[in-house]
This record gives sequence, structure tokens and C-alpha cells, in this order.
Amino acid sequence: MSGRGFSLSRWLGIILKEFIQLRRDKLTFGMVVAIPVIQLLLFGYAINADPKNLPAAVLSADESPYSRSFVRALENSGYFQVVKQLGSEREAEELLLHGDVQFVVNIPADFSRRIARGETATLLVEADATDPAATSNAVAALLQLANTAIDRDLLGVLQNPAPLPPVVDLRVHRRYNPEGVTAYNIVPGLLGTILTMTLVLMTGLAMTRERERGTFENLLSTPALPIEVMTGKIIPYIIVGLIQVTLIYFFGTWLFHVPMEGDIVLLYFVLLVFIAANLTIGITFSAIATNQLQSMQMMVLYFMPSLLLSGFAFPFRGMPEWAQWIGNLLPLTHFLILIRGIMLKGNSLFELWPALWPILAFTLAVMLLGLGFYRRTLD
Repeated sequence: MSGRGFSLSRWLGIILKEFIQLRRDKLTFGMVVAIPVIQLLLFGYAINADPKNLPAAVLSADESPYSRSFVRALENSGYFQVVKQLGSEREAEELLLHGDVQFVVNIPADFSRRIARGETATLLVEADATDPAATSNAVAALLQLANTAIDRDLLGVLQNPAPLPPVVDLRVHRRYNPEGVTAYNIVPGLLGTILTMTLVLMTGLAMTRERERGTFENLLSTPALPIEVMTGKIIPYIIVGLIQVTLIYFFGTWLFHVPMEGDIVLLYFVLLVFIAANLTIGITFSAIATNQLQSMQMMVLYFMPSLLLSGFAFPFRGMPEWAQWIGNLLPLTHFLILIRGIMLKGNSLFELWPALWPILAFTLAVMLLGLGFYRRTLD
């Protein structure tokens, strides 16, 4: 009977055994220590809900002290960074369509003349509102500085007393999402995050599950090549991913009325490329890890930056440059540009190519990495 009672020595022995086993599993032990520290430092410095220095372009038909004062006030506000002086409306349209700038400031030819006459001058600001959170604070700051920016240039009778109408009538045109509907930004983003989470999870456990069940040795004994094994495991999940895509797209457009301005065939092509990228990273994790726990830890280490540094949860341009550099390595960052470009802007393949080729390059690089680890396993 005494053998069935609680034994402090046996209990301490089990605890010691677990610590020894954890120490021997260097990958797991390293992740237990590294993941919290990396995530704290990475996300603590990178996440910013109030983006500054947003790229803006100026299309000015008026070269006067008033227009120059307004442009300087834009930059001094901290929210805007004038990156280009434009020469035509077509150039402005292309920059907004490609997402190269967040704002286009249009200063008309009669801007200074109307101010000199004591009339109200009109300014048009076009904003890429596909992500309302990225533009809301900047637009609010813009509304405040529109008149104060040139007050100091008004002398004598030109200076506007308080009761009179404002000197500048600022008109903000929110492109691609005029009403600032959050669902138009969130639903396409959810399409990418759900695919990232589910597909990486499913494929990440594929090979480690076989290894733990003892069936992986049977797979190694077959004449199947590494590329045949990896692609053979990926194809069924591509079908699963396409089913998920169809469900999310149907309910997103039906329940949340998200517009679809582009080509549905192009949308599915982009989704297919993105699905392949996620399945490749999952199967590579599965080839590297020796058990399902390690595979799960790798997935968490991959999914958290994808969620927080891609521009889904927080404005991408609000992050510091080093965080944007990390985010640009992740497929989800480019996929959000692609999916919002197709659904909200109606972009073509030519306009999407700058965001499409990084996903293709990522897929190829990760596939080669996975094949390298698979061959090592064969040895």
C-alpha cells in the first residue's frame, strides 16, 4: 500500500527527467526562451496605430508662396512625406492605383489668385482609403492645418478675421472606399490570415505526424523522390484551400457587401499562388521538425509576424523601416496588396506584378529549403 502513496522522491525524479528531456531538445528549449523575447522586442517597437510620414504626391498648377506654404505644412505635420511632384492627373491615378503613394494633393491654378481676392480657394486631396486606419489620423490633421498653414502669409487686409469663411475649402476624396467601411479592408485581409493559419497548420503536421506514428520510414523506403513526396502532400491541401477561399469570398460579399471591382479569374490565380506559398512553408516546417510540438512552435513563430507585420492588424506604413523590411519577406504582406487591389481597385495582372513576384520567389526559396532538409532525412 505504501508504494501507491504519493512519493516526493518519485515526483522530483519525474520533474528532473522532464527538465533533462527539455534540455536535450535544443530546438524546443531555444524556442521557449527565444519566442517571448523576440515577439516582445519585435512587436513592441514595430506596432504603431498612428502612422506617420505617409507617402504623398503633389500635383500643383500654382507656384506661389501660398501653395509652397501648404506643402511645407504637410511635411511639418509629421503625417505626410512628399515623395514626388506630379505633372499630370494620369500619373497621380497610376500612383494611387499601384499603392505607391497614400495621398495626392491637387492644387489648382487659381489657388493663390482666389486667396489674394479674399475668396475661398479649393484644394483637392485624394486618399487611398483601402485601409481606413492608415489614413484617418492623417486626414484629421489635414483638415486642421488647411487654413492655419497659410494664415501667416496673409498680411494686412488679406488676413482673414475669425467670423469670415475659411481661406481654404479642403475637399478629401477617399478613393476605393469612400465611406471608410472597415469591412472592405478587414474581409479581404481575413481571407489571407485564415489561409495562412489553417494551411500552414495542416501541412506543418503532415510529415511529423507520420514520423511519430512510424509510417514515415515506410515512405522513405519507397522509390518516391523528395519533390514527389512534397508536392504530393501539398496538392490535396490546395483543394482544401480553394474550398475555404470560395466560402470566405461568398460570405464576405454576401454578408458584408465587399465590392469586387476586378477579375474573378485573376483573383483565384493570385489565391492559388498564395495557397502554394503557405503549403510550402508548412511542409518545410514538417520536414525540419522532429515532432509535432516543434512544428507547432515554428508555426507560431511564423504566424505571429505574418499577422502583426503584414498590415492586416495595424497599418503597414506606420511601422518603422526595419519592421517593414521584415514584413516584406512574408507572403501575407504582398497578398494583402494583391487582394485589396483586385477587389477594391480592379487592378490588372500588370499592376499586381510588383506584389506577385515576391510570393513566387518566396515559394521557390522555401521549397528548395524543404527539399534540402528532406534529403538530409533520407540520409
